[in-house]
Amino acid sequence: MSQIPVALTIAGSDSGGGAGIQADLRTFAFHCVHGTSAITCVTAQNTLGVTRVEAMSALAVAAQIEAVMGDIGANAAKTGMLLDREIIETVAQQVEKWQIERLVVDPVMVSRTGAQLIDDSAIALLRNKLIPKALIVTPNRYEAQLLSGLTINTLEDMKAAAQIVCQLGASTVLVKGGGMSGDLRGVDVWFDGERWETLATETVETINTHGTGCTLSAAIAANLALGKDLWDAVGEAKHYVTTALKYALAIGQGTGPVGHFFPLRLQKNN
Repeated sequence: MSQIPVALTIAGSDSGGGAGIQADLRTFAFHCVHGTSAITCVTAQNTLGVTRVEAMSALAVAAQIEAVMGDIGANAAKTGMLLDREIIETVAQQVEKWQIERLVVDPVMVSRTGAQLIDDSAIALLRNKLIPKALIVTPNRYEAQLLSGLTINTLEDMKAAAQIVCQLGASTVLVKGGGMSGDLRGVDVWFDGERWETLATETVETINTHGTGCTLSAAIAANLALGKDLWDAVGEAKHYVTTALKYALAIGQGTGPVGHFFPLRLQKNN
């Protein structure tokens, strides 16, 4: 294992640069963590949406993970868009083979417009094969609904969903409240099998929120790679995302990305 903190992201590529691999690597870099990657799919997308998605072969995904883990290793890893059954199965096998314990699973299953991105059989495999290997799972409201089978409208609904997902085998679940309304907007629910916590941060009013989920899970992985415990890693990650939202980028004609490089902008302004 390298003496330099290393984090691995296993996710899709976003040609618009706001989410996926691009967001993850930027987030790792601004935590002073070396980022490595295994690309699962290539998307043609911009601030207006996704126009094409092409999956990598499961063999190609496995080869990327093997190349990184066999030489460099990783202090922590995260998963994002895994797209299909074959890729999910392969990633689960690789996580087990390389004994990746500090694994953040961001179960990317629903687009920001609410569209389901993977089929029901892939969701079942994610639930049964990968989530049980996770140190933490970070579903948003809609993903938590798919994983738990519940409809989520209240804080109690979020807690019930977190408990069901935790029972799948994950060590900890963080149900994110970014898609909630009213006082619950931005309120996350933490459950580790014993301890319940609600985590709230200030609400940032911006339409440019693309990549928040990827950025949060990447920031958690980066902080884990730096040796922080999970609770502190989540707290630091939420602070990072909140600040990145304050410096979100008004680019393109649609929903712009969060400002991953805000530390440089702050330094420049000072």
